[in-house]
Amino acid sequence: MRWIMFVPLLIVLALFALSNPQDVELRLWPFDLAWIAPLGIAVLVLAAVAFLVGALIAWAAALPIRRRAARVEQAAKLLEAELTAMRAREDAARREAEMGRVPDAAVVPALRVAGRR
Repeated sequence: MRWIMFVPLLIVLALFALSNPQDVELRLWPFDLAWIAPLGIAVLVLAAVAFLVGALIAWAAALPIRRRAARVEQAAKLLEAELTAMRAREDAARREAEMGRVPDAAVVPALRVAGRR
């Protein structure tokens, strides 16, 4: 599926680079550096650099969201483990009750009454 979008884009970029062979001199002020390259290649390189800078900014902006998602996922795993343990205790208490025995205090924790501990 990716190839359906990637191949036409690659063809357009190759045609752009081949259609603009004239040399261009690129300078960066205040440095006395000059880069002479074909116009098509220069534009493609600058676009790639701009894309990478944008991807880096987007990645950095998503860091807090990924951290929060990791914390929420960890909390969900803890809650699932607690729920599994409570269901196991409930099943054990139900089996004890069906046998006519009083459930052990370790199986069924003491209920807290309002105002008492």
